[in-house]
Amino acid sequence: MGEVAKAKARREREGFFAKYVDLTRPGIDIGCGDDPLNAVFRRYDRKSGDGDATHLREIPDESFHQLFSSHLLEHLDDPWTALHNWMRVLVPGGFATIVVPHRELYEKRARLPSRWNGEHKHFYLPDDHEPPDTLGLRRVIREAIPQAEVVYLKVCDEGWQDLGPDVHSCGEYSIEAVVRKPVIS
Repeated sequence: MGEVAKAKARREREGFFAKYVDLTRPGIDIGCGDDPLNAVFRRYDRKSGDGDATHLREIPDESFHQLFSSHLLEHLDDPWTALHNWMRVLVPGGFATIVVPHRELYEKRARLPSRWNGEHKHFYLPDDHEPPDTLGLRRVIREAIPQAEVVYLKVCDEGWQDLGPDVHSCGEYSIEAVVRKPVIS
């Protein structure tokens, strides 16, 4: 089961979809692969031939009301540029949901390489920045898009079980942030 599917029941219970996903307005799901948030958002994934998720060069400014990206940011060399461009494609007042694996819940180690995914370029913690391998998600968001409002940033560990340092954990092991693009008046 994919990470988005694992979190669906929790998000429904918390009212996530009612607050941040309006299916009548354009949305984009960046890096969705075979586990999209819904059937309505534009799927943007390199595996299906879309462009670079860091720059989104072919996506015009202010094209979407909602952006969702789960377990992709950790694969990108430059998350600051990616977040800046993800905000660029949102309309003012639009919401971006960014989900990354939590270093302690997923990796269970402080240094790269990832034991579970060799394509990871960074590990993430909610706030702590621990160079060279671990970034604080809140700090990266604030540095990349200082005007944006971090609506929430939380650890999602529903159903998580630590089965030992050498065994992949089950359940959720993520950090989830919802960021609102400022409305400039």
